[in-house]
Amino acid sequence: MDNYRCYGGIFVRLGFMREKVKFADLPKEYSSPEQAKIVIVPVPYDGTSTWQKGADKGPEALIDASAHMELYDIETDSQVYLKGIFTAKPVDVDMPPEEMVESVEKAVRSYLEKNKFVVVVGGEHSVSTGTVKAHLEKYKDFTVLQLDAHSDLRYEYEGSKYNHACVMSRISELCPIVQVGIRSTDYSEQEALDKSRVFFAENIYGSNDWVKKVLSLLTKKVYITIDLDVFDPSIMPSTGTPEPGGLLWYNVLMLLKAVFDDKEVVGFDVVELCPNPKNKAPDFLAAKLIYKLLSYKYY
Repeated sequence: MDNYRCYGGIFVRLGFMREKVKFADLPKEYSSPEQAKIVIVPVPYDGTSTWQKGADKGPEALIDASAHMELYDIETDSQVYLKGIFTAKPVDVDMPPEEMVESVEKAVRSYLEKNKFVVVVGGEHSVSTGTVKAHLEKYKDFTVLQLDAHSDLRYEYEGSKYNHACVMSRISELCPIVQVGIRSTDYSEQEALDKSRVFFAENIYGSNDWVKKVLSLLTKKVYITIDLDVFDPSIMPSTGTPEPGGLLWYNVLMLLKAVFDDKEVVGFDVVELCPNPKNKAPDFLAAKLIYKLLSYKYY
């Protein structure tokens, strides 16, 4: 239990990450905090996950993989790294989950106050509550678009309201949400589940108009939270709780491209990468996803 600390009976896994790794391994002229329009905020936290541990290693694995990307995006005919991408120091997560949320909120707020576009890299999904709270201080009216296998709407789980299984319950208390890719939910969540704003994975396949329906439910400003288990385990097995029947790469990009084209995306996070040292492909997928979304934002 060397990597854990106990807070009130809850064991929290401590995050470990080298502080000098940079997203895309960019040279200084494109990765300095002064010049960069974009800030990557790693949050190596895995304190409340309930099955496979390792999400605390996700940010470092993703950033390591990003060094091997081609930096020209074919689809948008752009090189978004020219806007500047600064990789911030990992957020301190040596604390109980409710304090971790406050720490993430503070870190993200500091960059929003400098008019940076912030991307948070988890870590488990509980980190998203803090970044949404920070964005709400700057952008008063937005919808959170959740891409996820799980509805994450439990009011409390294993003694904490800030468990990863409760993240959308906390966020829905702050602003409207739309949920996409859901294929696993507990009976206790049914009262909180607004099915008019949920796009179950089984209903997406074979549908031609689901993207338009998603767009119709979003406000002009949107924050996106992506749990990587929204993808099918055939292409994204490296998550804490992989669920069969997920979305594929182009399903997800089709939706997100439409959102970036039609709405003002104010920020996003990518969470729940649980890296496998013997399979680097999911790490690369996660890094490529971030770069692709930044390309949609700035092309």
